[in-house]
Amino acid sequence: MSNSLKAVDAKTENTSNGAVSGAGMDRKVTNKKSPLKTWGVLLFGVIVAIWFGFKLSSDFSGKSLAVDSNRIVISTVKSGVFEDFIPVRGRIAPAKTVFLDAVEGGRVERILVEDGATLAAGDLIVELSNATLQLSVLGNETRVAEQLNNMRSIELSLEQNRLRHKSNIIDIEHQIRLLTRQLEREQELVATGAISQSSYDDTRDNLAWYKNRLAITLESQASDTRMQESQLSFLKETSTRLESNLAISRQNLDNMNVKAPVGGKLSGFNVEIGQSIGRGERLGQIDTPNNYKVTAFIDEFYLGRVDISQKATYESYPLEIAKIYPQVQNGQFEVDLRFIGDQPQGIRRGQTIQTKLTLGDESEAVLIPNGAFYQDTGGNWIFVVNQSKDEATRRPVRLGRRNNQYIEVLDGLEIGEQVITSPYNSYQDMQRLKLGN
Repeated sequence: MSNSLKAVDAKTENTSNGAVSGAGMDRKVTNKKSPLKTWGVLLFGVIVAIWFGFKLSSDFSGKSLAVDSNRIVISTVKSGVFEDFIPVRGRIAPAKTVFLDAVEGGRVERILVEDGATLAAGDLIVELSNATLQLSVLGNETRVAEQLNNMRSIELSLEQNRLRHKSNIIDIEHQIRLLTRQLEREQELVATGAISQSSYDDTRDNLAWYKNRLAITLESQASDTRMQESQLSFLKETSTRLESNLAISRQNLDNMNVKAPVGGKLSGFNVEIGQSIGRGERLGQIDTPNNYKVTAFIDEFYLGRVDISQKATYESYPLEIAKIYPQVQNGQFEVDLRFIGDQPQGIRRGQTIQTKLTLGDESEAVLIPNGAFYQDTGGNWIFVVNQSKDEATRRPVRLGRRNNQYIEVLDGLEIGEQVITSPYNSYQDMQRLKLGN
């Protein structure tokens, strides 16, 4: 009860202190809107929308990168004549080289020429000595001579045996002729009783014995003849081999005097008197004079386009590929080129020269300058600069042949367009480049 009275007294007091009446509380309050604020909100929304649109567009078109135009190379696509060649740097080498190796080892006794000398075929270069080889050759000669003498003795014996058979046959045939005439006479005498029948029978038996002996002797002669012919053939072959071995032994002894097998210039010859040279050891080499070839290494990329007899030029001198080595080392393969006709004057062994190897015929083509971008892209794509030159976009292309100056364009670019041909190391993953200063 007392709490209710306190609430009534408080309400009455608040009313008497001038509190707002009910009518005042129902009055409508109006807010005034500023035009500047409205336009600001709209402008902010437009900016946000544009930013989101640009962001979405940028994400859709791929990564981009700002690049200084002064640090890249911009080239123009043009039409022209494509020369299908590659520059090849080669080294001058002798066209033919003959190596000097010691067939038999020995001690150097005498040196007759110096390194760099020009030799003719057969010129003596150095003399060697080998006592062991000399004794071996002498012993071999003795053994061969003994075997040859033995074979001559056998041949003589066989010939004597043949002559003995022949003599026996002559004697037997002579006896047969005598006994035949005697038997004819005795046959007439037996009929008249001048001689006895037993004497006639003895003569007839002797004649039969000689005839049988003749048959056996002829058979023995034929058998001996066959054996002799076979044995003589074997002995002749053996004799030929022994004489050949003896000739080889003498040749080995003669090889102690090292001679020039061909004419040319001696190089790599560095021996001293008293020096011991082993069997097969290299003494030097002889290069054909004034006759050179060019050895060169070519990138394995061109392996399928290089063939024998393919033409090349050095200044105004034509060359052709004479040999292709099949081994590929460090991404390169080696070829030998020979001069066709005259050779340049004044070239030296070991000198390097720049040649131009022709891979195909000249033809009209769409061209772009050859640049480092090719190694980064493999020729599959390139950055194309727009007309305002403030942006470059990545574009797939198809490129063909290339030389040290130009690359042939097969598809993807038009004449007059501009492309970036400098290296792409820093922006291989980019889709667009923003060009600026």
